[in-house]
Amino acid sequence: MAKKKKTKRKIKYKTVLIFLLFVYFALFFGYNVANLHIRNIYIYDNNFFSDQEIIELAGIEDYPSTFKYNSIKIKNTLEKNTYIKEVKVRKKWLTEVNIYVTENAPLFYYEYDKKTVLNDGTKVDKVFNVPTVINYVPDKKYDKLLVKMNEVPTDVLKRISEIKYDPNDVDKNRFLLTMNDGNYVYVTLNKFDHIHNYLTMIKNFENKKGILYFGIKNDGLAVGQTIGVHTTSDVSRAIKDYLKPRLTPKINVIKVDGLRLPRLCRRP
Repeated sequence: MAKKKKTKRKIKYKTVLIFLLFVYFALFFGYNVANLHIRNIYIYDNNFFSDQEIIELAGIEDYPSTFKYNSIKIKNTLEKNTYIKEVKVRKKWLTEVNIYVTENAPLFYYEYDKKTVLNDGTKVDKVFNVPTVINYVPDKKYDKLLVKMNEVPTDVLKRISEIKYDPNDVDKNRFLLTMNDGNYVYVTLNKFDHIHNYLTMIKNFENKKGILYFGIKNDGLAVGQTIGVHTTSDVSRAIKDYLKPRLTPKINVIKVDGLRLPRLCRRP
């Protein structure tokens, strides 16, 4: 019987080397990706919190691993904060984090409850530099005031110092706003959005101070005011209370385009 001839298998060193290099680079790539850190963070739409405060609240101030702090984790961490309503997180190229914040910021301090009211109506004990509602506001009017205040532009909101619910015999929705620039504004809830144009309007006053009744359309057309028994005395008293030295102004009623409006007159 003939013996089988044994053949030696040649080791394909080139193939082995290629395989080992592939494994090495795969492990190297995997290790580096797993340890990839956040490099850039951008914050959008924040007013109450600074960018750095948002970053610290998210727990990413040390620019940690991008996989350890994924978008969902950053979002959930931030939304636990009372002063944040909603967060959207978008990552770009793994190392760039873009955070879009909808804040639940302090809106006004309600003296009646001794609480600060946030955008969503939540009340907190902490006091902030925000307008103060100085007296009790009936529930339905309070709810409407909350909605209207949320619509006021931030630059105008910062100008309001105090808000007083100040109804009279003809307007049960009237409020008096004390501005921190020395002006006073009477506005009714149904026309509260007129306050949005406050900064534009006062540019025409040439630094003069006074009491504003919002009842003029943007095109300059007078829309009038309901004049009751006590309207002129209310206006006179409001001016008198804030004048130094104290003077008693004379108020009469005039007609503009058939509409009745209060007018401040000079005394002889």
